[in-house]
Amino acid sequence: MNQQNKLAMIRLIVNGKPVELSVGYQVMAWHTLALTLRETLGLTGTKIGCDNGECGACTVIMNRKPILSCATLTVECDGKEITTIEGLRDPSTGELHSLQKAFIEHDGMQCGFCTPGMIMQAKALLDKTPNPTEQQVKEGLSGNLCRCGSYNKIVKSVLAAASAMRGN
Repeated sequence: MNQQNKLAMIRLIVNGKPVELSVGYQVMAWHTLALTLRETLGLTGTKIGCDNGECGACTVIMNRKPILSCATLTVECDGKEITTIEGLRDPSTGELHSLQKAFIEHDGMQCGFCTPGMIMQAKALLDKTPNPTEQQVKEGLSGNLCRCGSYNKIVKSVLAAASAMRGN
Protein backbone atom coordinates (compact mmCIF):
# COMPACT_ATOMS: atom_id res chain seq x y z
CA MET A 1 0.00 0.00 0.00
CA ASN A 2 1.53 3.35 -0.96
CA GLN A 3 1.35 6.58 1.09
CA GLN A 4 -1.50 8.02 -1.00
CA ASN A 5 -3.78 5.10 -0.18
CA LYS A 6 -3.21 5.32 3.57
CA LEU A 7 -5.67 7.28 5.62
CA ALA A 8 -4.07 9.77 7.96
CA MET A 9 -4.73 8.92 11.59
CA ILE A 10 -5.30 11.27 14.48
CA ARG A 11 -4.29 9.76 17.78
CA LEU A 12 -5.70 11.24 20.97
CA ILE A 13 -6.07 10.32 24.60
CA VAL A 14 -9.66 11.19 25.48
CA ASN A 15 -10.63 10.91 29.14
CA GLY A 16 -7.66 8.62 29.72
CA LYS A 17 -8.37 6.26 26.81
CA PRO A 18 -6.48 6.09 23.51
CA VAL A 19 -8.56 6.99 20.45
CA GLU A 20 -7.60 6.68 16.78
CA LEU A 21 -9.60 8.54 14.17
CA SER A 22 -9.09 8.35 10.43
CA VAL A 23 -8.99 11.65 8.57
CA GLY A 24 -11.26 11.60 5.55
CA TYR A 25 -13.49 8.92 7.01
CA GLN A 26 -14.30 9.53 10.70
CA VAL A 27 -13.01 13.09 10.79
CA MET A 28 -12.88 15.65 8.02
CA ALA A 29 -10.15 18.29 7.94
CA TRP A 30 -12.69 21.00 8.82
CA HIS A 31 -14.28 19.21 11.81
CA THR A 32 -13.95 20.97 15.10
CA LEU A 33 -12.98 19.09 18.23
CA ALA A 34 -16.43 19.85 19.67
CA LEU A 35 -18.11 18.18 16.70
CA THR A 36 -15.78 15.18 16.87
CA LEU A 37 -16.32 14.73 20.61
CA ARG A 38 -20.10 14.93 20.27
CA GLU A 39 -20.84 13.26 16.95
CA THR A 40 -17.99 10.80 16.44
CA LEU A 41 -17.14 9.84 20.01
CA GLY A 42 -20.61 10.30 21.56
CA LEU A 43 -19.36 12.57 24.36
CA THR A 44 -22.34 14.90 24.35
CA GLY A 45 -21.48 16.63 27.64
CA THR A 46 -19.43 19.11 25.62
CA LYS A 47 -21.95 21.67 24.43
CA ILE A 48 -21.86 23.79 21.29
CA GLY A 49 -23.44 27.13 22.13
CA CYS A 50 -22.29 29.94 19.88
CA ASP A 51 -19.98 27.80 17.70
CA ASN A 52 -17.50 30.68 17.36
CA GLY A 53 -15.56 30.77 20.63
CA GLU A 54 -17.65 33.40 22.44
CA CYS A 55 -19.61 31.54 25.12
CA GLY A 56 -17.29 28.89 26.62
CA ALA A 57 -19.92 26.12 26.66
CA CYS A 58 -17.57 23.91 24.64
CA THR A 59 -14.60 24.23 27.04
CA VAL A 60 -12.54 21.08 27.45
CA ILE A 61 -9.04 20.57 28.81
CA MET A 62 -6.27 19.77 26.35
CA ASN A 63 -2.87 18.93 27.80
CA ARG A 64 -3.93 20.49 31.13
CA LYS A 65 -5.09 23.79 29.60
CA PRO A 66 -8.67 24.87 28.92
CA ILE A 67 -9.53 25.33 25.26
CA LEU A 68 -12.60 26.19 23.25
CA SER A 69 -13.30 22.98 21.37
CA CYS A 70 -15.58 24.75 18.86
CA ALA A 71 -12.61 26.89 17.79
CA THR A 72 -10.11 24.02 17.59
CA LEU A 73 -9.83 21.71 14.59
CA THR A 74 -9.61 18.03 15.44
CA VAL A 75 -6.65 17.61 13.08
CA GLU A 76 -4.72 20.07 15.29
CA CYS A 77 -5.14 17.75 18.28
CA ASP A 78 -3.05 14.79 17.13
CA GLY A 79 -1.04 13.44 20.05
CA LYS A 80 -2.93 15.52 22.61
CA GLU A 81 -4.66 14.53 25.83
CA ILE A 82 -8.27 15.72 26.02
CA THR A 83 -10.47 15.73 29.13
CA THR A 84 -14.19 16.36 28.83
CA ILE A 85 -16.85 16.67 31.53
CA GLU A 86 -17.40 12.90 31.23
CA GLY A 87 -13.75 12.34 32.15
CA LEU A 88 -13.99 14.02 35.55
CA ARG A 89 -15.87 11.16 37.19
CA ASP A 90 -13.59 8.73 39.07
CA PRO A 91 -13.13 5.81 36.64
CA SER A 92 -12.85 3.16 39.34
CA THR A 93 -15.64 4.25 41.70
CA GLY A 94 -17.87 6.29 39.39
CA GLU A 95 -17.90 9.05 41.99
CA LEU A 96 -18.44 12.57 40.71
CA HIS A 97 -15.58 15.09 40.84
CA SER A 98 -15.70 17.62 43.70
CA LEU A 99 -16.66 20.34 41.22
CA GLN A 100 -19.59 18.34 39.91
CA LYS A 101 -20.76 17.63 43.47
CA ALA A 102 -20.42 21.29 44.46
CA PHE A 103 -22.45 22.46 41.46
CA ILE A 104 -25.22 20.08 42.54
CA GLU A 105 -25.04 20.92 46.25
CA HIS A 106 -24.87 24.71 45.75
CA ASP A 107 -27.32 25.02 42.83
CA GLY A 108 -24.57 26.19 40.49
CA MET A 109 -26.81 25.73 37.47
CA GLN A 110 -30.27 26.44 36.22
CA CYS A 111 -30.77 25.15 32.68
CA GLY A 112 -27.39 23.39 32.80
CA PHE A 113 -26.29 24.20 29.25
CA CYS A 114 -23.23 26.21 30.31
CA THR A 115 -22.40 23.90 33.21
CA PRO A 116 -19.97 21.49 31.51
CA GLY A 117 -17.91 24.37 30.13
CA MET A 118 -18.03 26.21 33.46
CA ILE A 119 -16.90 23.11 35.34
CA MET A 120 -14.06 22.40 32.91
CA GLN A 121 -12.86 26.01 33.08
CA ALA A 122 -13.12 25.87 36.89
CA LYS A 123 -11.13 22.62 36.96
CA ALA A 124 -8.33 24.24 34.98
CA LEU A 125 -8.42 27.19 37.37
CA LEU A 126 -8.31 25.01 40.49
CA ASP A 127 -5.52 22.86 39.05
CA LYS A 128 -3.47 26.04 38.72
CA THR A 129 -4.80 27.93 41.78
CA PRO A 130 -6.08 25.50 44.44
CA ASN A 131 -7.10 28.23 46.89
CA PRO A 132 -8.59 30.99 44.73
CA THR A 133 -10.22 34.15 45.98
CA GLU A 134 -13.72 35.02 44.86
CA GLN A 135 -12.23 37.57 42.46
CA GLN A 136 -9.88 34.97 40.96
CA VAL A 137 -12.83 32.65 40.35
CA LYS A 138 -14.78 35.45 38.68
CA GLU A 139 -11.80 36.32 36.47
CA GLY A 140 -11.08 32.65 35.74
CA LEU A 141 -14.64 32.07 34.54
CA SER A 142 -15.00 35.40 32.73
CA GLY A 143 -14.88 33.74 29.29
CA ASN A 144 -17.85 31.50 30.08
CA LEU A 145 -21.36 32.84 29.70
CA CYS A 146 -24.44 31.74 31.63
CA ARG A 147 -27.63 32.90 29.97
CA CYS A 148 -29.59 32.15 33.14
CA GLY A 149 -27.43 34.52 35.17
CA SER A 150 -26.43 32.00 37.86
CA TYR A 151 -23.01 33.57 38.33
CA ASN A 152 -23.23 34.01 42.11
CA LYS A 153 -24.14 30.37 42.64
CA ILE A 154 -21.48 29.25 40.14
CA VAL A 155 -18.78 31.18 42.02
CA LYS A 156 -20.08 29.79 45.33
CA SER A 157 -19.92 26.27 43.86
CA VAL A 158 -16.33 26.69 42.65
CA LEU A 159 -15.21 28.07 46.01
CA ALA A 160 -16.92 25.17 47.82
CA ALA A 161 -15.24 22.67 45.50
CA ALA A 162 -11.85 24.31 46.07
CA SER A 163 -12.37 23.97 49.82
CA ALA A 164 -13.44 20.33 49.48
CA MET A 165 -10.48 19.52 47.25
CA ARG A 166 -8.13 20.98 49.87
CA GLY A 167 -9.78 18.75 52.48
CA ASN A 168 -11.58 21.50 54.40
